[in-house]
Amino acid sequence: MRVLSNDDVAGLLDLPALLPEIERAFRKQGRGEVERPDRPHFPVGAGLDDDEPLGTGLTMPAYIYGDERYVTKLASVHEGNADRALPTVQAQIAVTDARTGEPTGLLAGTRITNARTGCIGGLAARELAVGDGPVRLGVVGAGTQARWQTRAIAAGRGVESARVYSPSESRAACAADLRAEGIDAEAVDSPRAAVSNAEVVVTATTATEPVFPGDALADGTLVVAVGAYTAEMRELDATTVSRAGQLFGDVPEEVAETGDFPDRDATAFTPLSAVFEGAAGRNSEEEILVVASVGSAVLDAAAATALFERAIAENVGTDVDL
Repeated sequence: MRVLSNDDVAGLLDLPALLPEIERAFRKQGRGEVERPDRPHFPVGAGLDDDEPLGTGLTMPAYIYGDERYVTKLASVHEGNADRALPTVQAQIAVTDARTGEPTGLLAGTRITNARTGCIGGLAARELAVGDGPVRLGVVGAGTQARWQTRAIAAGRGVESARVYSPSESRAACAADLRAEGIDAEAVDSPRAAVSNAEVVVTATTATEPVFPGDALADGTLVVAVGAYTAEMRELDATTVSRAGQLFGDVPEEVAETGDFPDRDATAFTPLSAVFEGAAGRNSEEEILVVASVGSAVLDAAAATALFERAIAENVGTDVDL
């Protein structure tokens, strides 16, 4: 079995190369050419420090028809990790031979998870933002995913400027990190300042209340919301949702169950896959669009398989016997 450390993954990962792999995964998912069982998530850690859970565990298996391998991701979300200098989201990905069932790989999955989620924003901005040049970006949230969304949008479409807001002082560090990567980014003091006059707005938080005022959005804004994945989590206010001319979801049935859309069901959402098939898209330059994502194991399967195949080709990683 080939084991890839986080450093191995970092050396192999290339966002411009990953974007088409994630697009392929969306196309396959939209055509029903995948296996994606229900994703159980459950509280963990109750009884360790007190009676309250400390985080959430998730199990995410998936297979894309025709691929030589399938994957199972084991992920965790621990909001308290910010105080421990640890990532909020962490993951490991098991890779299995689809012909024989042999375990073939174990990958450090946190960076892969962050990159494939970032690619959702990168692809959405490429296909749905107004015009065809670099965009003015507003980012609400200043954690790891805020950085990956910005990087992927820069890779997929280009970023003219980015304004970053978070209620904590982390916004300054996030903006500084992005500037160090060549992106014109600045920290701002309010969510309104972050989203006003932006062509693309990204929300990447673990919030339970709306994180920006919908009346601050300019006409034509594309909103990419990637934080909420349960009924208790919410990033978008009612104004944002009501102003949107179209709602897109990576998994409409699951997106409709999040706190962002208390009055909508799955029929209100166009599958994001339809955009890549040319069956859906922007109707006008004035139309506000919302793309909401809860994450799909199919994207993990595509990303992990592509990286694993590159690792084999370049002899990266460590072989171990089970």
